Amino acid sequence: MNAASRGAAPEDRGLRLVTRLALGLVVVLPNIVGAGVVLVVAAWVLPLGELTEDDPGALVRNLIAFGAYLLGAVLVGVLWGHVRMRVPPAPGPGADATTVRRHRKRVRRVVLRGPLRLATVQTVLWLAALVLFVLLNVFASPRLGASVGVTVALGGLATVAVTYRLVERVLRREVARVLNDRPPEDRVLPGVALRAVGSWALGTAVPLAGVVLAAAAAMVFGGYTTERLALVVVVLGGVALVVGFLVTVLTAASTAAPVLAVRRAQRRVEDGDYDAAVPVFDTTELGLLQAGFNTMVGGLRERERVRDLFGRHVGEDVARTALENEVELGGEVREVAVLFVDLVGSTELAASRPPTEVVGMLNAFFAVVIDVVEQHDGWINKFEGDAALAVFGAPTELDDAAGRALRAGRELGRRIAAELDGIGAGIGVSAGEAVAGNIGDTRRYEYTVIGDPVNEAARLTEVAKEIDGCVVASGAALERAGDEAEQWRVVDARTLRGRDGDTEIAVPREHALSAGRGEPEETADAGRRAPSLG
Repeated sequence: MNAASRGAAPEDRGLRLVTRLALGLVVVLPNIVGAGVVLVVAAWVLPLGELTEDDPGALVRNLIAFGAYLLGAVLVGVLWGHVRMRVPPAPGPGADATTVRRHRKRVRRVVLRGPLRLATVQTVLWLAALVLFVLLNVFASPRLGASVGVTVALGGLATVAVTYRLVERVLRREVARVLNDRPPEDRVLPGVALRAVGSWALGTAVPLAGVVLAAAAAMVFGGYTTERLALVVVVLGGVALVVGFLVTVLTAASTAAPVLAVRRAQRRVEDGDYDAAVPVFDTTELGLLQAGFNTMVGGLRERERVRDLFGRHVGEDVARTALENEVELGGEVREVAVLFVDLVGSTELAASRPPTEVVGMLNAFFAVVIDVVEQHDGWINKFEGDAALAVFGAPTELDDAAGRALRAGRELGRRIAAELDGIGAGIGVSAGEAVAGNIGDTRRYEYTVIGDPVNEAARLTEVAKEIDGCVVASGAALERAGDEAEQWRVVDARTLRGRDGDTEIAVPREHALSAGRGEPEETADAGRRAPSLG
């Protein structure tokens, strides 16, 4: 096929050269073999002695015509097929969009209709052979003319059927290339059902029709001995077996290949690979199936991308809940733990450093916060400037949410001190009942947590910035925690800004000991109480 394009990569030109050579082979060789089979059938099956007794020169005349026509038909077929499969050279680099689009359309038309075009060339040549050999014999012997004509017709049909399937296979790579730009919107060639019926008709019915005609001729005209009739059945039956097998195998392969390609890609999608794609190389309903699969996977890929972005914006748990359940405005009372972390000296930081450097420091700070919170099954509700709010127990319920939040607070304090040079943060942990749900309007809403634990945790960060370790928790969080409460000590009680009553303030045990406050007395409150911060 001369679908080459100037400026194409060398490997593309090589591929198309290979395609042209392969097309020449699969078109020429089967037709030569088919012509040879017709010659053998005519010589062994037809009762030539009886048919040519009135015309002794018929055999020589037909052999000369056979050789001459075969040579001429091969030359004409190659040249005509080359013309039918030729497209103009690709436009140069400076060509306008209309010219490029017109060229692609021509290439697409030639490639997709290639099997049909070459089948047309072969059909015309076999029809010409049919007319030639009938006229060559019918005037001398009508029975000979009819017998030769039927033999040529049956041989031509079987040969064209096999060649059509071979051309489809050879052009598969080129079809995939042209359909890569624009998948098929409707089938271009006969569909799967017609392909199957046609394969049966040409691969099985045609050779068997020869057997039936030979038997009918024997009954009507006679002249067939038992040995001759047996030979007819053996030869035509053998042709039926071979041709039927070839056509069936080629048809099965052309039908199975697109389905297997889709199945392989489907397995990749099932394994979570949404970049899977099927090369579209079939022009029937199977090609539409391949294109439809790619469209479906593209939708899944976009959906997964949106889901990923959604999860990054609102958190994986919230995104999963929103996608799996009907979203409703409002909330429910939940037992939650809250961790609030606020950067120390952010105002001075923004004033003394370039904005890009400040953003980089904030991103590094929040990366540590996210990592620690997610390790303890928490959820980042929001970022507020240089602060972050993490919730444990919503939207997904957790066992020992308070204990998880307290452990996250201690670890976060250690990691900020160890990994973020020049950055400090106050960390406050609280727990209690809060309302968790979707707040806003149907046009725009967000999932959040509202309640006293949130406010208390935010106020505790102010206290945390004043002490060593920068991590404090409320007594309410310790009361709701499990074994983690043993790692904390209540060291003070204060009235936090904006609140009426006192809040018990606890710090990690290691910070209380490093401050020189010693171990508490063994009382019912042991593990919680220590002398006041003041």
